[in-house]
Amino acid sequence: MTHPPDPDLLSLNTATVREKWNLRQMIEGCARHRIRGISPWRDKLAEMGVKEAARAVRGNGLTVTGLCRGGMFPAADRKARKAAIDDNRRAIDDAAALEARCLVLVVGGLPPGSKDLPGARAMVRDGIGEVLDHARSAGVPLAIEPLHPMYCADRACVNTLAQALDLCDELDRNGSGALGVAVDAYHVWWDPLLKTQIERAGEKRLLAFHICDWLVPTTDLLTDRGMMGDGVIDLPLMRTWMEEAGYRGFHEVEILSSGNWWRRDPDEVLVTCRMRHQTAC
Repeated sequence: MTHPPDPDLLSLNTATVREKWNLRQMIEGCARHRIRGISPWRDKLAEMGVKEAARAVRGNGLTVTGLCRGGMFPAADRKARKAAIDDNRRAIDDAAALEARCLVLVVGGLPPGSKDLPGARAMVRDGIGEVLDHARSAGVPLAIEPLHPMYCADRACVNTLAQALDLCDELDRNGSGALGVAVDAYHVWWDPLLKTQIERAGEKRLLAFHICDWLVPTTDLLTDRGMMGDGVIDLPLMRTWMEEAGYRGFHEVEILSSGNWWRRDPDEVLVTCRMRHQTAC
């Protein structure tokens, strides 16, 4: 029997309550519900202001487990690719101001009108390579997040942990910890190589662990994620693999749920997150 997770390792990815709360309410809600970690999205961060958000996070004793998100590197022309690089540098600076444990990279898919998947993947590699030194100097590890293959065309052409780790091997050969992966259960639970790739990543490259559940049937491929325990993912097993590989970080709840959890009182959602973290993870 897997031991329950440490309740102090629960983190809230703010997408989980994004429809009803602003970032200040999210920070105060985490403190109220004794959730020690938070991972903001950049739109809510921009509304509040980075300096004010950093003050509020520190004042409430929270750890920023990640900033969502950088990436979106592929583009149709050089000017747009440069704009993406510049935006990623700004995201790195924001993550540094928040003392975030990583900047999560959702790398981007095919440029509009393109069918050149290898070309898009090359742009991802080159884009990460362009910003890696800036991230190193800022002290912000970059966490490549593989997304489920259904997002390959529009959101992320890196779809398996193996692909993400191949990029890490190429761009950060000595395993410095500057580049690693975010393991999101929703996106990778199906992968038959998942355990071996988590082992391959090891402590230095396992930068984030995102949890939710896969509902059957799933009615929307983006915004019908389940609360932990409501679907088919063996989250305790996945956590065991992460821990055995050396991961000691937070467990970040990220639930995009337009038909259910986004409609509920956010305080109720956070109560449920805490309970399910203990009973289903």
